[in-house]
Amino acid sequence: MQASVGSHCLDCAKASRPDVNTRVKLASSRVLTPVTFGLMGANVLLFLVMGLADSAAWRGSITLLHAKLGLNKLILQYGIGYGDYSGGPHQWYRMVTSGFIHFGFFHILMNMLLLYQLGMLLERSIGSARMAAVYFASLLTGSFGVVLMGGNGLTGGASGAVFGLMACAAVGLHRRGVNVFSTGIGTTLLLNLVLTFTISGISIGGHLGGAICGAICGWVVLAPAWKPLPKWSGWAVPAVLALVSVVGTVVLTV
Repeated sequence: MQASVGSHCLDCAKASRPDVNTRVKLASSRVLTPVTFGLMGANVLLFLVMGLADSAAWRGSITLLHAKLGLNKLILQYGIGYGDYSGGPHQWYRMVTSGFIHFGFFHILMNMLLLYQLGMLLERSIGSARMAAVYFASLLTGSFGVVLMGGNGLTGGASGAVFGLMACAAVGLHRRGVNVFSTGIGTTLLLNLVLTFTISGISIGGHLGGAICGAICGWVVLAPAWKPLPKWSGWAVPAVLALVSVVGTVVLTV
């Protein structure tokens, strides 16, 4: 079982608050972040369904649904199962579904805290559609990273995509002349990278894959006004990275 532990970023939450005029105009800041709340809802709903199906999911144990939805190179390549579940090879859907399953309360709590803080910040900056594009591109590159790194553990969690959001925000701030370590985002990203390499059971490939994708996307979608890039690049880059990840995973596991 491979997962991740997120770190709470207070500065992310502060930075995500809209200005007074925006709050007055829209009455509720949540109107601005439908993708963030939609993704959180999907993760939490699936966690509840898995826990109701098997209470062992609350404690972080691998259940039947984990085995059906989690990611592992050997499963994609040969169809090897876990526990009472076994299936055929090339179950490509796992590249996406693995990003929505979690192992226990603490795992999903940390990932959802970071998703909330970073999503509230980024979705207002780049818009809901591009936020979704960066998120899912990072999720897929994280899955590609899992396959590249191999390993025998069953991998799951939103952390690959969340790492993508962190790296996207960090690079975007740097592009705009802001010291990322003065905002808390840089420290949060650095701390999570240290945890990735020092704590056993954490998916290194998933985290690095998501972070690399997010950094590349951040360079494009958060380009400063004085160094503009073509608008189409904000869509093309996440799409290309997602496509490369899917094709690369298929090539490595056929």
